[in-house]
Amino acid sequence: MVAAGVKKIDIKSFLDKTETTPIVDVRSPSEFLAGHIPGAVNIPLFNDKQRESVGIRYKKEGTLSAIYEGLNLTAPELSAKLQMAHELAIDNRLLVHCWRGGMRSEAMAWLFSLGNIDAEVLQGGYKSYRHHILESLSLKRKMIVLGGMTGSSKTHILRFLSSMGEQVIDLEELAKHKGSAFGALGQPAQPSTEQFGNLLFNVWRKTNQDFPVWVEDESRNIGSVFMPELFYSNMQDTKVIVLIMEVKTRLPRLIEEYSKYPLEALKASVLKISKRLGGDNTRDALLALESGDTAKAIEITLHYYDKAYLYGLKNKKTENIIYVETDTDNIEINSKKVIDASAKITW
Repeated sequence: MVAAGVKKIDIKSFLDKTETTPIVDVRSPSEFLAGHIPGAVNIPLFNDKQRESVGIRYKKEGTLSAIYEGLNLTAPELSAKLQMAHELAIDNRLLVHCWRGGMRSEAMAWLFSLGNIDAEVLQGGYKSYRHHILESLSLKRKMIVLGGMTGSSKTHILRFLSSMGEQVIDLEELAKHKGSAFGALGQPAQPSTEQFGNLLFNVWRKTNQDFPVWVEDESRNIGSVFMPELFYSNMQDTKVIVLIMEVKTRLPRLIEEYSKYPLEALKASVLKISKRLGGDNTRDALLALESGDTAKAIEITLHYYDKAYLYGLKNKKTENIIYVETDTDNIEINSKKVIDASAKITW
């Protein structure tokens, strides 16, 4: 049942309108924090405690009793919520959603209408949005994966390609993590896996399907964040350009990048992979850090990461791999090599 005067729209129409109309997520703060549509503003009908109280009343006494409980709890706050909506609205228009597109979003759309705001509600709510994005991210598209061992400046190359007009999705930027045991250094808190998927879709949907999208070769998890399963599967089954660069060429940039971090943070990162490094290598890497020999510590960890990356390449189809050798760390030169290699790809 839809409340009188409330207009509901499907997910595709909703997303089209997000380009010009603000989104109001009326779910509780904890629901919003777990994952939300990028750009949405949280104006919750219930806070977490109120939502729990209404839920208990619903289970014990039914819908009508829960409605009374909700009205009693929220009545003193409705004026402030309407004021927030007015401040957010553009041309007196808003998009509204809750979890399933039910009573919470309908109630808030009704409230906003009292203030002459045209509020359209997402049919099926956030749940329909999540279903839509996971379906979209599972579709096979033209994609080129840029691979290479740690320190090959893949991220810098992708950014250069982006500046040249190529379609690039920076997975590590979205995940707020650089992928290795050292990847959290200098980064803000990571989003949830759910929110990472939302952020990924937000970029993915704006790319042109007629042209390839470049991404960096990653494990399924980037720090604590996991890529959507089918999106990752498609990454494993597409063309990958692997940059081959010797350790001595990779070292200077890595030393410059990581020597700025505190000693204890670097040591903690080494200890995260101590089981995989082995006791002797872990000890030697820690001693090197303590003595100020960052280069030696990086070389020790690179040996592990190089072996792990080469092993991971075995999971890809041989015919999908294009190797590009380079003896320089120059971003522009290597970007040209990568572009030249991509020209050989047939779709």
